Amino acid sequence: MSGNMDVNNNSTVSTFKLILSMFWRGILGGVFISIAGWCYLSNPIVGMFLFCVGLIAVIKYRLWLFTGTVGLVPNFSEYLLSHFILLGNIIGCAIVGVFAMFSPNEIYTDAMSIIQLRLSIGWLHTLVLSIGCGILMSFAVIFAKRDNGFSDWLPLLFAVPAFILCGFPHCVADAFYSTLYLLNTSDVEVGRFIAYYASIVAGNTIGCTLHRLFTN
Repeated sequence: MSGNMDVNNNSTVSTFKLILSMFWRGILGGVFISIAGWCYLSNPIVGMFLFCVGLIAVIKYRLWLFTGTVGLVPNFSEYLLSHFILLGNIIGCAIVGVFAMFSPNEIYTDAMSIIQLRLSIGWLHTLVLSIGCGILMSFAVIFAKRDNGFSDWLPLLFAVPAFILCGFPHCVADAFYSTLYLLNTSDVEVGRFIAYYASIVAGNTIGCTLHRLFTN
């Protein structure tokens, strides 16, 4: 019996270490995506391409990003654990969002416009659009993680500007925009806001998983 307990304890410790890694590296992943979002808000045309820097940093530093993980997990238990990544991502975005308030560029105005548009179209439209982002993100990340040459990075370099140009919501980038929105408004419908963000997470999750239909 003691042997079984040791196995269980080792499993518990391993799971705890994995959660800590997901959470801490998730925070750092959120920081880099927020910096990419900052670039986009500062200059949407140039920033649409510079946003790639955030994803490149996440992949090269082996950080955790919800949209780069949720479509690749092998089972339901790891899918549940991936939400610790999302929590870390959101915290990282919130940290950078506070610092972004000191920017000489009034980037919060564009961030507020983005979130107000999301809220105005409703959760169902946001859900559908978010699926498109998930499809493009899984396409970009799967090839970039192979890292067998420049050609494996091309999907990322094209997919990121594509999802931005199409207006597909990204749950991590939107966490950064939402931070700026919440810091600059006192008129927030909590239920509506939660529904909007939950729809992005759900849509991204669906989109990130669809590749299994034609790659397995």
